[in-house]
Amino acid sequence: QVQLVESGGGLVQAGGSLSLSCAASGSISSINTMGWYRQAPGKQREFVAAIARDYSTDYADSVKGRFTISRDSARNTVSLQMNSLKPEDTAVYYCAARRSSITTRIMLWWNYWGQGTQVTVSS
Repeated sequence: QVQLVESGGGLVQAGGSLSLSCAASGSISSINTMGWYRQAPGKQREFVAAIARDYSTDYADSVKGRFTISRDSARNTVSLQMNSLKPEDTAVYYCAARRSSITTRIMLWWNYWGQGTQVTVSS
């Protein structure tokens, strides 16, 4: 089993920056791909970004150019640097991990999930 714990959420003004981090523990050798999803109030959870073990990345169009995903395989962490934040980025952000080495945007194909961390962007 794998446990994912997010940190770094908070309140920021529009145009500001925030960095999220996710630490993995447990059967971490089974993890190949890590990513981030978010869920705004009243909306479905949506894909934000993913990074494979070979460091290839994928981003949702809504965050491309503003968010950067990175991972430290030695420390079993994945981070999400969020710049130029907008009020519509307000959501609970979830860390996710999957055993496959291929990134995917399909939520059901991710194997492990964190509890989420709140990000609020004020206008």
